[in-house]
Amino acid sequence: MMEIRPLLMCFALCVVYATSKPTEKKERVHHDAPLSSREHDDAQGFEYDHEAFLGQEEAKSFDDLSPEESKRRLGVIVGKIDGDSDGFVTEAELKAWIKKAQKKYIYENVDRQWKDFDVNNDGMISWEEYKNVTYGTYLDDPEPDDGYNYQHMMARDERRFKMADQNGDHIANKEEFTAFLHPEEYDHMKDIVVLETMEDIDKNGDGFIDLNEYIGDMYNHEDEMEEPDWVATEREQFSEFRDKNKDGKMDREETMEWILPSDYDHAEAEAKHLVYESDSNKDGKLSKEEILNKYDLFVGSQATDFGEALVRHDEF
Repeated sequence: MMEIRPLLMCFALCVVYATSKPTEKKERVHHDAPLSSREHDDAQGFEYDHEAFLGQEEAKSFDDLSPEESKRRLGVIVGKIDGDSDGFVTEAELKAWIKKAQKKYIYENVDRQWKDFDVNNDGMISWEEYKNVTYGTYLDDPEPDDGYNYQHMMARDERRFKMADQNGDHIANKEEFTAFLHPEEYDHMKDIVVLETMEDIDKNGDGFIDLNEYIGDMYNHEDEMEEPDWVATEREQFSEFRDKNKDGKMDREETMEWILPSDYDHAEAEAKHLVYESDSNKDGKLSKEEILNKYDLFVGSQATDFGEALVRHDEF
């Protein structure tokens, strides 16, 4: 069987398991990666944007471009950001472009796996193809000795595959397969992320996560060690913040707010920042001229696809 089972058993939200030490904490919350270790202070320069969206080495390569060449290449990118081709870039268009840039590493991951699952090379992946490649050994031997419940895993995968398959044809195109492998990145997949998380933690099967289940998912009590300080903190977090309606348990909505917090959207914040700094006539949208006038700001932001688009000669 292919080495894809770790992905199936432990997708992005279930990343750290308390196996080596009983005091290690399992983290289920999906966070955006930090954009930069630098302070975001435009008054001191655009190092934050450069490091966050270009990376240190890519930022150095951008420094080699002349202002004229930077503006020319940014002008080409503006046309791509302007989704409705009305000559203006809105905050929503900027946000969509930035989110696309944030997903760049995800698409590259999917591209690496695609050929393994698209067995018939038709540019699509059917559930049958995915099932046979991933669970072929189990299908041949339905009673393996390794202790895994493959029937349960396969059923969960099929349920997630069907949710990602938005047109219901049991065949995934590239975007649908990306949503299947990385459901936490798609709004229409968030319910399945919450459901799978609750199924993992809800040991008594009542459809809720109580305090004991919440702590038990993070902390291994088997060694009967003195409870670490962070466990007490998590108990307080559960009572004061997680259990918003104070009924002693987390329901679906409370669980979603825990693992997929909605209080801050980095892409939206960056889009607002770019519009605020560049919208000279304050009409709420950006013309190509306004963007080019602030080219030094934009080439240090995710609006330029981590800056890589500025140094890829084949696109210009």
